[in-house]
Amino acid sequence: MDKCTTQAERDLRGLMMMTDNFTTINEYILGFDQAKQDILENVRKIIYEVVPQATETINYKMPTFRLNGNVIHFAMFKNHVGIYPGAETIEHFKNDLTDYKTSKGAIQLPLDKALPKKLLKEIVLYKVNLMKDQKTGEWTKYNENWAEANEKIQQVVNETELVKEFKWGGDIYTFNKKNVLAFSGFKNHFALWFHNGVFLKDPYKVLVNANEEKTKALRQWRFNFSDEIDVEKVREYVLEAIQLVKDGKEIKPQKSAPKEVNEILKETLNQDNKLFTSFKALTTGKQKEYIEYIDGAKQEKTKISRIEKIKPMIMEGKGLNDKYRK
Repeated sequence: MDKCTTQAERDLRGLMMMTDNFTTINEYILGFDQAKQDILENVRKIIYEVVPQATETINYKMPTFRLNGNVIHFAMFKNHVGIYPGAETIEHFKNDLTDYKTSKGAIQLPLDKALPKKLLKEIVLYKVNLMKDQKTGEWTKYNENWAEANEKIQQVVNETELVKEFKWGGDIYTFNKKNVLAFSGFKNHFALWFHNGVFLKDPYKVLVNANEEKTKALRQWRFNFSDEIDVEKVREYVLEAIQLVKDGKEIKPQKSAPKEVNEILKETLNQDNKLFTSFKALTTGKQKEYIEYIDGAKQEKTKISRIEKIKPMIMEGKGLNDKYRK
């Protein structure tokens, strides 16, 4: 975690005084009343949707998502939820955070306002990409401890049609652009996870829900020691996972109703024919990103500032988060 400022330190001291008897995020959340539990679960869900392969833990007395390093922390206080994505991330989003109280290391989200879901996802996605660009040592921190395990799984993968891509801060193996599997060594275990593992037959009963019931499809196979890995058994699961993609078997996300352009954005588009045409030429998903980005601002001045920021991107046919999608 980045070095805390005075405000972040005060938050942390307050947190430690509130409760100290928890070792998991579930236990932490259950320490609050139902209304605050709901808010914390929403924050947890938002983060998980961006980094589904991250590990949940408690660090600095706070719920933490780790992916070979701390991606983000969050914590509940009397009147706000504290979000801790690091100083560089907060600096990057400073123009989008004008509606919230911030310090060098912390963002305060008031409990009496709706969570800025879209902004939170952007923050997590940015932090993941930021960590990807840091020194390789952070992302391969435990690799040397799991050289044999990596070699065994890689041996199986290399025999298949899978293609390695970098997504969400790690290597993901895909087939026809569909996510199939990923694997990595951690401090105390080595994990192989299947993105549509819920459909696997699992004859050896080794798969577990990867994130405490927070996912419908992802399943994980954990190994405590490299010599536990049976290459033949792993190959069975990998080949079946590829076949699932070929058969088109997946849990498809429910499509939400198209977002309507309103307020200042609508007025801006109506006043500029070229901008209007460029906006309409965007995919529905990219249009939705921009609409939610503007709607997420509480103050009119922030909405105007955001519109000015996205105009050139719209004219170039770019999506709001294209630069993070690698």
